[in-house]
Amino acid sequence: MTSKEVFQKFVPESSVDYCVKLYQRLGFEFKIKKARQTKLGDYRFNPKTNRHTITVNNDLNPYAFLVTYLHEVGHLIAFQKYGRRIQPHGKEWKQSFKEVSEPLLTEKNFPKNVLSALQRYFKNPKASSCSDPVLYQILKQFDEPSNKVLLKDIPIGEAFAFNHKTFVKLEKKRTRSVCQEVKSKRKYLISDLAEVVVADPI
Repeated sequence: MTSKEVFQKFVPESSVDYCVKLYQRLGFEFKIKKARQTKLGDYRFNPKTNRHTITVNNDLNPYAFLVTYLHEVGHLIAFQKYGRRIQPHGKEWKQSFKEVSEPLLTEKNFPKNVLSALQRYFKNPKASSCSDPVLYQILKQFDEPSNKVLLKDIPIGEAFAFNHKTFVKLEKKRTRSVCQEVKSKRKYLISDLAEVVVADPI
């Protein structure tokens, strides 16, 4: 499968050629990964082989996939321009992420509501699109239907399944909730934007 065919499967058609050009110009290894709970994608540099690797999860909708891809390419560009000593999501990455995304920030590539959220987000990009509740919620609208809900929508005292375990939501904090794992009775802080499945009452 060619690089163009790979991108045609995962990003909006109008952005395919740009994604391919970035891949060819920057010469990184690109891997599509199964869904990961802790991240949507990542960027790594191996000093032994001098190779750059970018991965993106395969379960993202086209707009979320594209934003994640550009996020990780921004890391690579920041690394090449400024070296290894910069903060992972510091000003150098923010500037690189903005610059590499700029050509695609049009209604040709994103629906109006996504574009508006992205333009606001790029005033000060956070470490992940998941960290921006407005952008995250808008991107989620384009996901395939599923039985998952966000933890923030689970009422206090209700049970839910997450990471193959059953929890009860005990208390709401600012951006996370205190939840108790039913089997071990241990308490955890879980992001309110975590996708969970409603469980039968305990």
